[in-house]
Amino acid sequence: MNTPIKRLEKLEIKMKKKLNRIAKDTNLFLKNFLKKQHNSKLIQAMKYGLFPGGKKIRSKILIDVGSLMSIDYKTLITIGAAVECIHAYTLIHDDLPCMDDDKIRRGKAATHIKFGESTAILAGNSLQTIACEILASPNLRLSEKIKINLVKKLSECSGHLGVAGGQYLDLSYEKKKISKKKIIEMEIKKTGKLFSFCCAAPAIVKGKDNKEIKFFEDIGSNVGLLFQIADDLIDFKGNSKKAGKQTGKDQKKGKATLISLLGHSNAIKYCNKIIFDVDKSLMRYGSSSKNIKETLNYILNRDR
Repeated sequence: MNTPIKRLEKLEIKMKKKLNRIAKDTNLFLKNFLKKQHNSKLIQAMKYGLFPGGKKIRSKILIDVGSLMSIDYKTLITIGAAVECIHAYTLIHDDLPCMDDDKIRRGKAATHIKFGESTAILAGNSLQTIACEILASPNLRLSEKIKINLVKKLSECSGHLGVAGGQYLDLSYEKKKISKKKIIEMEIKKTGKLFSFCCAAPAIVKGKDNKEIKFFEDIGSNVGLLFQIADDLIDFKGNSKKAGKQTGKDQKKGKATLISLLGHSNAIKYCNKIIFDVDKSLMRYGSSSKNIKETLNYILNRDR
């Protein structure tokens, strides 16, 4: 009998196979790119924070959306490599004592524990600039105009209007009563904006108009919100060993999350609604959007 649990197990096996391929190709690109850099004392700390990396779910979403527009896989891997550099930089900084004060990341000591706080900050900063180098490099065989647009969009999603701004709000909301609207806005900035870039980038590569780019940005915001709620669910009930980081932190720190506001079961219902809404938005692409729905279901059910 094909029970819901067996279906989830099959989905997990299928997704892991796809994610492993993306991770292998992305890490190979990044290793080759870093080899061509002039060596510095920071490279070791940068590599430590970057490799082996996480599951590459952001890159998977980028490739899922890119496949809707028949974009070359190697092009998407290159853009995804830039995204992974930004993601690694944000994690290195998030773990710092002045931020979330986490000592474990991806199953090993956080970068600042291994190399010291100042080195971790500088390594994170350097990964941020490497991301822009990747998008501007000859490795990405796109017009200069498209490259500039990609760098601009990634910078917007990473800075004070995106990830950095979201992290500021996350810290400032601790131990305070925050409305649902403000929590959603914070989580979209903190996590959703990088997913927005992943969904908008293929539309930028294809030279779509602003309306179409905005359409995919909005989908990315919802995907990022789903990812953040799922991440909070892992913190709420997940296993530290499976998650590769300490769990149970949000409640101790008084973090403003949709779980703390809505409760565990209602947060899951909210996630299912996000998946339904994204799937509905992409109906015009027919069966081509199947990969995205599978990825969203995997995001919700991972490591719990």
